[in-house]
Amino acid sequence: MGARQRPAPLALPEEKHLRNVRQLTFSGENAEAYFSPDDRWLIFQSHEGADACDQIYVMNLRGDQRRMVSTGRGRTTCGFFSPDSKRILYSSTHHVDPTCPPRPDYSRGYVWSLHPAYDIFLARPDGSELRQLTNTPGYDAEATIARDGRIVFTSTRDGDLDIYSMKADGSEVRRLTERVGYDGGAVWSPDGKRIVWRAMYPNTAEAITDYQTLLKEGFVRPSRLEIWVMDADGSNKRQLTDNGAANFGPAFHPNGNRVIFASNLADPKSRNFDLYLINLDGTGLERVTTHELFDGFPMFSADGKKLVWASNRNQQKPGETNIFIADWVD
Repeated sequence: MGARQRPAPLALPEEKHLRNVRQLTFSGENAEAYFSPDDRWLIFQSHEGADACDQIYVMNLRGDQRRMVSTGRGRTTCGFFSPDSKRILYSSTHHVDPTCPPRPDYSRGYVWSLHPAYDIFLARPDGSELRQLTNTPGYDAEATIARDGRIVFTSTRDGDLDIYSMKADGSEVRRLTERVGYDGGAVWSPDGKRIVWRAMYPNTAEAITDYQTLLKEGFVRPSRLEIWVMDADGSNKRQLTDNGAANFGPAFHPNGNRVIFASNLADPKSRNFDLYLINLDGTGLERVTTHELFDGFPMFSADGKKLVWASNRNQQKPGETNIFIADWVD
């Protein structure tokens, strides 16, 4: 069933980079929508209902031809297309336990779950020919693919949350980060020469203890995340943001000179995230969205003409997150 356009305004007048905004999903929690390299399809994760787990779906840019491409079992995350659009990549727990893992206990504050059953899988865009790429103890997830087929992902295989790269067949795994703390959400630049990611580095003995204690229990507290960039081999690391907020979901502009990301820097104690642009030297910070509710997980189309992101705007029920697409105006 295709997307239904609703009459509510989907963009604000001050969101000058966004034109012709369209809503592609209309219920549930939908997030991390990413373009196929040919700009014909979106891959995203979705679930509906508090007891349901995310599964991976694809749809076209009109919101039509939506179909589940993961197994429907366990919990999945972080879908991505291969450079030729003939394969999809995602992480899943289905091979260890077909049931939906329990949600995190928030009694110790807001935390992300790092389920140790997560491994990375490769399949055709219809979900067939599923093949497991990682098989190490602990968390392997947050994977994306460069134009030359190399994969970057986050893993706890060496006892911390670090970023690794590997070939498309899962071989030649290389560790790219080593600093104590969380390194994740890595994305390649269009030319494959750089990687942008989010990082949280505890800098006091108390903070390190808290981080490592949570990590042993399979959680990370993402209250402060900064955006970093490095060369593809892990060298030349440099910090792009330093605002004390929760900055995440970075992605390169197709020109390779700017990064778009989500942040609550307008009010670091709130859950109201907006999209921002920043230059690779850390200058030129510009706010892209100004909605009072969540905006996150942005990605540009390969031709730079469109932006897709997830948002709480126009939600029909509290907590709903939907996928939106807009023409990008530079």
